[in-house]
Amino acid sequence: MLDGDDGETTDMRSRNKQATRQAISLAALGLAIERGPGGLALVRVTDIAAAAGVSPRTYNNYFSSREEAICAFQADRARRLGRALRSRPAGEPLDQAVTAAVIEQFAVPEPDKAGLRMIMSTPELEGEALKAFTMAEGPLAEAIAERAGADPGDLFPGVIAAAVAGAVRVAGRHWLVSGTTGAFAAVLRDALASLLPAMRAAAPAPRRGSPA
Repeated sequence: MLDGDDGETTDMRSRNKQATRQAISLAALGLAIERGPGGLALVRVTDIAAAAGVSPRTYNNYFSSREEAICAFQADRARRLGRALRSRPAGEPLDQAVTAAVIEQFAVPEPDKAGLRMIMSTPELEGEALKAFTMAEGPLAEAIAERAGADPGDLFPGVIAAAVAGAVRVAGRHWLVSGTTGAFAAVLRDALASLLPAMRAAAPAPRRGSPA
């Protein structure tokens, strides 16, 4: 009984911490949008903390810079991508599983255009987002290798992971500048479609005992 209570307490703490992180990130992004790209330097820690309803000390426990806070939502999505791929049905082909995992993480719910435009049009923020995507490539490559039955050290998983990350960024730019009114999920699916035929052709045969 005590073990169960301890587990529930840990889960509650994790949820509370994630909720605080999201609140700070949303407050930071909202202020950045309000000030505009040229006013990023005017977004101060005290302003973000006040908007999120936390103390500056609490803010500093979660983020080391305003750029990190503003990009946290995108960064968290990128970091969860490998886990999302592992959660797909075992019998699902690699290209379909990757597409579903990417859309689940980056298009549900649909990103806010104003926020995405702010991040992609501000060099400091785009650099922070790119860093998060780069860090997420390793776990994604491991999940791809596991599903495809490839060696994690092979080129194939790493190249595909990097290409997927690039496709997400290109889809975001296209969605913002093309004037399209369609859903981001459709643009993202089209971006991945140009990559996934090569994945189907190059994917190693699954090893015995690995997901089909």
